[in-house]
Amino acid sequence: MKEIDTVNFARAWESGATVLDVREDYEYAQAHVPGTTWIPLGQLPDRLADVPPGEIVYVVCASGNRSKQGARILESAGRAAVSVAGGTAAWLRAGHPVEHGLAAVTDRS
Repeated sequence: MKEIDTVNFARAWESGATVLDVREDYEYAQAHVPGTTWIPLGQLPDRLADVPPGEIVYVVCASGNRSKQGARILESAGRAAVSVAGGTAAWLRAGHPVEHGLAAVTDRS
């Protein structure tokens, strides 16, 4: 399982990378990376079809622990996945933009 730091994740995100947030609803609603797909970790094995195939998926959580599990689940299903070290907390500390609310998929435009 690969892991990426926030600086490189920000570059991938700016290039339109697929981002999957695996946190719970109350965490996701507080703040999330714009343009993410939201699937709580416990639902991920049953919702693999909701994750775009053929692309590297950047998995984010609060601090980086659940994203590792999420990336492993995706990899075991044959998907390319990368865990974001430090998660949303590191994203916020770096001053990157966030969105709020429970929309399952958001739009960057």
